[in-house]
Amino acid sequence: MSEKKIVLTASGQQKLIEELEELKYVKKAENVQAIKEARGQGDLSENAEYDAARDEQRDIAARISELEEILNNAEIVPDEVNSKKISIGSKVLLHDKELDEDVEYTIVGSTEAKSLDGYISGESPVGAALLGHKKNDVVKVETPGGQITYKVLKIERL
Repeated sequence: MSEKKIVLTASGQQKLIEELEELKYVKKAENVQAIKEARGQGDLSENAEYDAARDEQRDIAARISELEEILNNAEIVPDEVNSKKISIGSKVLLHDKELDEDVEYTIVGSTEAKSLDGYISGESPVGAALLGHKKNDVVKVETPGGQITYKVLKIERL
């Protein structure tokens, strides 16, 4: 990864710290035990359990490295998010004018984005278009699927 700053909410940072600790202190130890047990089965050249455990060891090490890089370069968004203007860390209720339904999004950094769960990146087309807007603003968003028009109904802190 590059030295680019990564935007994280405080809760997103906490989740990554917890994942890192789980990998370092639980998963890594379980993996060492799995390798030890697989070695005990004899010939390593045809030992599928050993190969799988070694692959898992590489995956764990790679994810630990990735998480450490993210956390070392993270810019944490303060908890005191302005609830009058949409920013990273805002939870927003919008009215989709085309579909005539309300949708709720939480604007987060790209590392935390999970669009199916309603967490969208401030760098995504919708997130970027919403940033800086206030309650009752009408926001037009150009997406790959066409233009969407939202009315901002509510802005809250994450």
